[in-house]
Amino acid sequence: MKSLFGKALLFLFLLGAVSCTQNDTHHVDVLIMGGGASGITAGIQSARMGVNTLIVEETPWLGGMLTAAGVSAVDGNYKLPGGLWGEFKERLTRHYGSSEALMTGWVSNVLFEPSVGNRIFHEMAEAEKNLTVWKENTWHQIEKKGNQWIVTVEDKNGVVRQVQATVLIDATELGDVAKACGATYDVGMESRYDTGEDIAPEKANTIVQDITYVAILKDYGKDVTIPCPEGYRAEEFACACANPWCIAPREPDRVWSQHEMITYGKLPHDKYMINWPIEGNDYYVNLVEMSREERAEALEKAKQHTLCFLYFIQNELGYHTLGLADDEYPTADLLPLIPYHRESRRIHGVVRFTLNHVSDPYNQPGKLYRTGIAVGDYPVDHHHTRYQGYEDLPDLYFHPVPSYSLPLGALIPQDVDGLVVAEKSVSVSNIINGCTRLQPVVLQIGQAAGTLAALAVKQEKEVRNVAVRDVQNVILDAGGYLLPYLDVEVGTPLFKPYQRIGSTGILKGVGKNVDWENETWLRAHDPLVISELEGIDEMYPGAMALWGKKEGNVTLKEALEWVGKVAMLAYGEDKTISSEEVRQLWQQHGWSQPDLNKKVTRGEIALLLDQVMDPFNRISVDIQGNIH
Repeated sequence: MKSLFGKALLFLFLLGAVSCTQNDTHHVDVLIMGGGASGITAGIQSARMGVNTLIVEETPWLGGMLTAAGVSAVDGNYKLPGGLWGEFKERLTRHYGSSEALMTGWVSNVLFEPSVGNRIFHEMAEAEKNLTVWKENTWHQIEKKGNQWIVTVEDKNGVVRQVQATVLIDATELGDVAKACGATYDVGMESRYDTGEDIAPEKANTIVQDITYVAILKDYGKDVTIPCPEGYRAEEFACACANPWCIAPREPDRVWSQHEMITYGKLPHDKYMINWPIEGNDYYVNLVEMSREERAEALEKAKQHTLCFLYFIQNELGYHTLGLADDEYPTADLLPLIPYHRESRRIHGVVRFTLNHVSDPYNQPGKLYRTGIAVGDYPVDHHHTRYQGYEDLPDLYFHPVPSYSLPLGALIPQDVDGLVVAEKSVSVSNIINGCTRLQPVVLQIGQAAGTLAALAVKQEKEVRNVAVRDVQNVILDAGGYLLPYLDVEVGTPLFKPYQRIGSTGILKGVGKNVDWENETWLRAHDPLVISELEGIDEMYPGAMALWGKKEGNVTLKEALEWVGKVAMLAYGEDKTISSEEVRQLWQQHGWSQPDLNKKVTRGEIALLLDQVMDPFNRISVDIQGNIH
């Protein structure tokens, strides 16, 4: 009898287990693995497009490197506040009272407490009725059944659930989901012969950038020096700044004062972000192909390295009252929830974005600038000094580049359907990852990933078959940049026309390197030179010939006549614009009364082409930027 009773209980237990793991399936349209910098923006954007979206995040925080990793000093894009990055920045401004209140440290114009950033991301997520977030959940298995993804996840209480989704987004820190889905990828540095980048190493290797366990400190007004950590060696940090310990600095041109080192990442409310690359708490380890257990063990050593640097700051440099903030992280050791990963797997995408596309965008085999979905203005910035033998690696410290536009195809794997890749695992070269890994760019990558996934669901298309212009139009409507033009501010009437015409290649922008802040301009206020329109012949063959023998500058009247002729040539449409229509068009876009006899500017011809011809929407481009 007892035996039968026991068997019955066992059967009921197994039945319950099966129902939890097999039948308790949650159905969503878009599933985002990772709630970091790209995951949270992907989720918000997808949800705003009316698509049922779920984010699965392993930690209790949202925002990833900006919050959970403590890198709350934003690198770049201060003058390019597009899309959800701009919305996040505006919310920070409102929280602290002004944009000036965010300028507390000298490394950035946007600094904030990680806990505040986490709170803002939660508020943004909670406002979206189509978005659900599962925090403190770990995924165990991913498989494809037909055109649906089945992902098994487990929460912190051991409850196992399955999620079924049409489109999957990998927003993990190291590209683990892309690997599990079968995507091919690279780790480390490619050979210059593979990427065509002159400054890449001759031979490929598996060396990745240093990680950092950031420390957020605050002033306690009393001695809070920690016990000397095991394995501490003061000489390991001797030249983190100018001090009596520093005798032979690795980087003689970068020996800053103690004050400059501490205030580098000073945060509001007298807190200090310690993410110091010069013989500080950077730490070399290649975690990418390690198991979870191996990663956890390696990261304990990275934490210990940061604690040793903290002790150096307190004991050797005399900052006895600065200690780990007790009001930032819900961790026993008060360190961030995750380390700052600068590099991960990089998928083999339908395109690969390289340094050459940034340095010389208009003279590459593919016209990837036409497919832009995110922009950045920070130079190539690699961290390798904690790698033994870093002296033999390419010098990638602030290699100068102009600002740039990241192509849509970098988010789409070559070899896996129904998958969009975000965060730092997009299809870029190792070198250019030094630009695209930065926080504002990754936030935009996430927004583009959410857009692409939502459109795939709504249009019932495979991800790779969604039209480039459809994605770009959604991004423009959301206040995002396609190209990093500084001529007009986002949200102003001329923003979209300039972005659209620039993305056709009819008029090309000019980029330049300006210290840490790199720039690109459409040169909208400059008088037009006819030869600068030569890109139009690719879209409208014969258009340039309609100028006849005319060269150099032209009047607004001549430009109007020419645009009308091009419209007739291309579409058989009479697009003659009256003087009154020109006046109304100028007024709508914030310009004064037009003078038909003055030299037309590049911005004026861009507006005319956009409004009369609409080449951006009427002529489609493929994922390589080629005209259909």
